Amino acid sequence: MNTVSDPVAFLQQEVAHTRRLLLNNSLYYRLQTLADLRRFMEHHVFAVWDFMSLLKALQRELTCVKVPWVPTANPATRRLINEIVLEEESDVDLHGQPMSHFELYVRAMEECGADTAPIRRLVAAVNAGRTVSQGLDAAQAPDSVRQFVETTFAIIRSGQAHAVAAAFTFGREDLIPAMFRQLVGELRTRFPGQLDTFTYYLDRHIQLDEEVHAPLAQQMVRELCADDPDRWLDCQHVTIQCLEARMVLWDGISPGKSRVAQLVRTT
Repeated sequence: MNTVSDPVAFLQQEVAHTRRLLLNNSLYYRLQTLADLRRFMEHHVFAVWDFMSLLKALQRELTCVKVPWVPTANPATRRLINEIVLEEESDVDLHGQPMSHFELYVRAMEECGADTAPIRRLVAAVNAGRTVSQGLDAAQAPDSVRQFVETTFAIIRSGQAHAVAAAFTFGREDLIPAMFRQLVGELRTRFPGQLDTFTYYLDRHIQLDEEVHAPLAQQMVRELCADDPDRWLDCQHVTIQCLEARMVLWDGISPGKSRVAQLVRTT
């Protein structure tokens, strides 16, 4: 019999197996060369980009972004999301200059010689009014990237704020510190002084997400789900969907035995 009474702790317990498979992915240990890292960044940057759309979807749903302005229903949730937006969209770089985390990541790619042309083509296409799918076509994105991004936008299009919050919280903010910690120590050892912007980006995410964003985001989910068991179940399903999509993304970078196939066999 389950004895976990806190709904967030219960959700984390229910998705722990899938999360463990992702965090044990061999990709983290197979980034042995700068060429390996460039390939990783060229795929991962699409996840950095679509993360901002998750965040903006929450800001649209939970705060007022229209004119004339009116106060939204829950001031506490409004403050939570605006605090996260402030740091994700306008944090500072190594020199204290304002910059979004996406822009910081693209700069890190340029510094290590990764190809930024595909992600720039996607951004340009979307900025010109084309759909995300058309933008992925313009970028010639790999199938694994396309599946990951389309999973994100399907959740956004659901229009369910609690589902979007679950993807944001348990598919990203609650996951990223453990995931990035796998990378940062290895990179510093292998490439001392060569990846300053990228390791700054990783360190910044570990610090902000672990100490600030994840607790705020969990509180946001609590506010949105309250005592509704159906909403909490939706959050559990969405979280697993996001973790599986991340495993597909990682497998696209590191071809080999599919972690999703492993998950199916072991559950």
